[in-house]
Amino acid sequence: MGISSLLPWNFFITAKHYWLYKLSNSTRHSSNEEQRSDLSDYFESYLSIASTVPSVLCLILNYVLVNRVSSNVRILSSLFVILLVFVVTTVLVKVDVSGCRMEFLVGTLVSLAVISGASNLFTGSVLGISGRFPMRISQAIISGQAMGGTLSAVASIVDLAAAKDVTDSALVYFLTADIFILLCIITYLLLPKLEYSRHYMLEATSSSPGVMSEGGGVSGTMRRVSVPPLQPILRKTWVLGLSVFYVFCISIMVFPAVSSGIQSVNKDSGSQWTTTYFVPVTTFLMYNVADLCGRLSTAWLQVPGPKSRVLPALVLCRSILVPLLMYCNYQPRDHLHTVLFTHDAYPVVFNCLLGLSNGYLGTLPMIYGPKVVHRELAEATGVVMSFFLALGLATGSAFSVLIVHCI
Repeated sequence: MGISSLLPWNFFITAKHYWLYKLSNSTRHSSNEEQRSDLSDYFESYLSIASTVPSVLCLILNYVLVNRVSSNVRILSSLFVILLVFVVTTVLVKVDVSGCRMEFLVGTLVSLAVISGASNLFTGSVLGISGRFPMRISQAIISGQAMGGTLSAVASIVDLAAAKDVTDSALVYFLTADIFILLCIITYLLLPKLEYSRHYMLEATSSSPGVMSEGGGVSGTMRRVSVPPLQPILRKTWVLGLSVFYVFCISIMVFPAVSSGIQSVNKDSGSQWTTTYFVPVTTFLMYNVADLCGRLSTAWLQVPGPKSRVLPALVLCRSILVPLLMYCNYQPRDHLHTVLFTHDAYPVVFNCLLGLSNGYLGTLPMIYGPKVVHRELAEATGVVMSFFLALGLATGSAFSVLIVHCI
């Protein structure tokens, strides 16, 4: 479930070669020829904005619906919407859009907006449900998110190596995503049949017949309020929420808008590594593998704790990664002409640090959140923490446009 929660977004942003090919005049240029335009220069920033702004709106909707619409309806409806959009995207791979590039761009951004909104509705609901389970279940879901990014990066590299034609590669690539989404739907339908999951789901239902009041106590009525009270949740989780916000704000500020624009300093050599595989490996694969390692490490190392001041301090320290990546060999450069880090090892190290710190410092507050509130509010708290995450992504994506422009 965790893999499929971020896999659709990752499959969209990782297919950079395909999008740039479709947005060039594909009937006049070869797939290996790079065409520079505002569409290509700012495409990752457009993707980031299109994916994150609807996410915030959908997570607000998810919080409102958490007690009004069952998690089954929210999760399955969002998965079927994602599957439908991906099927349409797969069909369009073989359609020539050279005569309507702008319309294709708008359609792509709308598709990503729908996918991101549905994915966040799905993620928020799944994280909310996981709040009823032991902490390691939440950790597994969040680690699965990073695994989805790693799988998309690996799939992209394999497709580039196996298929000579960009559209053939993209067709296999998006079909892979379709299969994973179908598997996720099947997995969720099987979840209630597991005795382990039934135990915790029934226990959560039977142990919370009342509801939390705004003051933090449990009311004695047997009915549930339509919208969970926000004040007792924020009172205990605002520091954790702001930490999640800032972690993902910094990450999306430079990944993928800046990091995917960093080229090998030896690109003029014309080798396959520097021209074809450098960005997919050093940007997408390295970042996602490091992110996965950071998230997996929280299974056995949970330091600092939920009330420690060291956690937000470490989160703030990640800010240094933004200028470090800006001064790598990002191309093209129109305003900031200085390149301080003139070796290919630097972006590899910086991307790994960005991914590792994102995985570890982003996961800790996410799994702490539902555990520091009353059990009755665990699901709603999971949605609130997802909202902070999406808000951080939306803010960071807006800044990514500014950073790309400054470079």
